[in-house]
This record gives sequence, structure tokens and C-alpha cells, in this order.
Amino acid sequence: MTFTLPPRPSKPRETGITSIIDFGPDTFGWTGPRGVKDLLDCAADHIDYAKIYALNSLLMPADTLREIVALYRDAGVLPYAGGIYLEYALQEDEVDEALAHLKTLGLDRMELSENYVELTDEQRTRLLDKLQGAGFEVIYEFGRKNPEEPLPIDELEEIVLGMLDRDIHHIIFEQSEFDAMEAANPKAVDDLRQRNWFKQLLIEGDPYRFPKQHADLIQRFGPEVNLANIPPGHALRIAQFRYGIGRAVNYSIIHARSI
Repeated sequence: MTFTLPPRPSKPRETGITSIIDFGPDTFGWTGPRGVKDLLDCAADHIDYAKIYALNSLLMPADTLREIVALYRDAGVLPYAGGIYLEYALQEDEVDEALAHLKTLGLDRMELSENYVELTDEQRTRLLDKLQGAGFEVIYEFGRKNPEEPLPIDELEEIVLGMLDRDIHHIIFEQSEFDAMEAANPKAVDDLRQRNWFKQLLIEGDPYRFPKQHADLIQRFGPEVNLANIPPGHALRIAQFRYGIGRAVNYSIIHARSI
């Protein structure tokens, strides 16, 4: 077939990554096993990662979660446990038990975040050693859910480069931190794209500001911007926006001219 859409990077992608957040059965996308199968039948090629939301690894039946994790894996989507799971384990001083449970679910990838817990450099290093030593691939999310002041871009750079040195190549920019930076200094946000590590960054979107915010991010940073926290129900729409399909991106795939 010669009539196709313009080419985009295929998986595994370094840029243009879409990481969905699997809330479980939810108004943002019904993702029990049958819902996940329907989603992947339509959109697997456009989804790179799937975060198991917060404490769903404990809330949902283990057999159901194992089935969901297997569906993602079989479709070439990389599932991982969200960072709140590990933050809760740290609070309860049960990290070893928490990691063992993820293994029983078939999860060998997880997010390390500091949304509510605050780690010293030494604690963070020890925790990364433990996670990587246990065979987990780590995705790092930096930023607080309720930041008191915006993160300076040089401090962000130091964090990103430190994680790259640890062989952590996917770093999520917490939505609240991104919003704080944008509100305080929009130029700093625009300057992000000029940093050579920007392609390692996944910017969290806000599901409640879809589609405008997501379309704005794609128009601002280009179709290959990495996006995280995309609800399953928005995954195919994000792929459409990347191609320039939809009113939110002014159907940029079609160039205005006389035919």
C-alpha cells in the first residue's frame, strides 16, 4: 500500500514516546483485561510505556494484574509500577516486600519518585543500588506534587545528568513542577528544547486539560516530544496530534492550497 501517513519513528523510540497511565477501570479509559486488549488492538504501535497507577498494584486482584501486564508486554508496551507505590513502601519500611510483590506480577520496571517523600543524596543512591541490583529498570520522576517554588533549569539539568550517569534514560518531569516553571518563566520552558538531554525527558500532561494542553505541548516542542501520564482514552488522540490530525492542531497534516 502506497497511500500512508508520513513516517514516524518506530519502537523502541528515543523520541516521540507516549507513556500512558493505567488507572484501572476509569472514565479516562476502561482498562481491565478486555479494555486493555481493545486499546492495544487499536493503538499498541503508538504506546511505549504503561504506568500502573499509584497503589493499583495492591488494590487490584493479582491475577488480573498479571494478565494486564502480560497483555502490555506481548504488544511491545513496557509496563511499570508508578512511583507512589515505592513511596508508600518506603513509608511502611517494606521495600523488599514491595519489590518481591512486583516480581510476582511480572513487573521488572518501576518509577522512583519523590512526590511526597524526600530523600537525601545518600538515601537516593542506596535505593537506586537496591532497585537496579534487584534487576529493576528504573524510571525517575523528579518534582513535588505541590512545589513551593519553581525548579531552576540548571538544577533540573544536574538531576537529569546524574540519572543518566546511573544508566537511567527516562526521566519524567512532574506535571506540577512543569506548570510552576512555566508560570514563573515561560522562556525557561522554551529553553528546555535546546538542552542536549531534552530527548531523555518525558513531560507529564494533565488529563483534565486535554486536548488543549497536549496539543500546545506538541506544537511547542514538536511532534516527537516525549509525553507521560496520558490516559488510555487519550492515547490514540495523542498519536493523531503528532501527525497533525485534529482540530486541536488545526489539521496541520493538510497544507492550505488550491487543488
